[in-house]
Amino acid sequence: MPINVDALLATRVDDEPRAYRETDCLLYALGVGFGRDPVDRSELPFVFEGASLRIVPTMASALVSSSFIAGCGWDYSRVLHGEERLELYRPLPPAARLLVNRRVAAVHDLGEDKGARILIESEARLASDDTVLFTLARSLIARGDGGFGGPKGPSPSVHRLPDREADLSCEVSTRLDQALLYRLADDLNPLHADPALARRAGFERPILHGRCSYGVACRAILKTICGYDFTLIAGFDARFTAPVYPGDTLTTEMWQDRNVVSFRCIVRDRDSIVVDNGKCTLVG
Repeated sequence: MPINVDALLATRVDDEPRAYRETDCLLYALGVGFGRDPVDRSELPFVFEGASLRIVPTMASALVSSSFIAGCGWDYSRVLHGEERLELYRPLPPAARLLVNRRVAAVHDLGEDKGARILIESEARLASDDTVLFTLARSLIARGDGGFGGPKGPSPSVHRLPDREADLSCEVSTRLDQALLYRLADDLNPLHADPALARRAGFERPILHGRCSYGVACRAILKTICGYDFTLIAGFDARFTAPVYPGDTLTTEMWQDRNVVSFRCIVRDRDSIVVDNGKCTLVG
């Protein structure tokens, strides 16, 4: 069944209940690499509720599912994340009940050999008082569903990195089972677990979720610039530009200009930029 553009553009969900608990926060933090050293007092508060629990800001992306468009006709096994743009209006609490609005904002035809780009906009509010907690703009690339005759759309605007050597960098090694762990916190797409399916999709083995790399970059900035103060991060944008394999070492390069941290992630073994045009906005 081909992708149904008209149905996609008419798709929205309002006031969908979503709840999360402390254990969800702990699992997300473990999934993006916190707690590798279980006696590191700087990271323990992200993975142990008895240490005055801190919440990784990018967990907001895991609270907004794209499953509301699952019946659109796409080849789900070939869907990849293209971009995340997060705006946080207050730090995530350790547990909450949310009301989430989601809608398909645009569908672009990138060509038969490149796929379709689907843009989703979401807003999450605290059910207790209806205040907006965060907004999230997400692009998905359905690699098997281009060539349907729709508009190509404008090229996405991107945050330009400064034209100088990075001010700081942080190197983080991912685990060989990182994708298997992270998928329990966010996305059960079998592309990240099934070797045969990954090969059919054009990868040598299951790849790491783009949003896991997104969280790894957030961890690097929290560690290197924020002193692990999660309340300092008010926005986190990034593009996913190349696959990451579990076991890869990600080097996050950072440029700080006042309250904006520009960043990108590189896998040096392959000389590959895997996350690019990153923009982390700090509380002014």
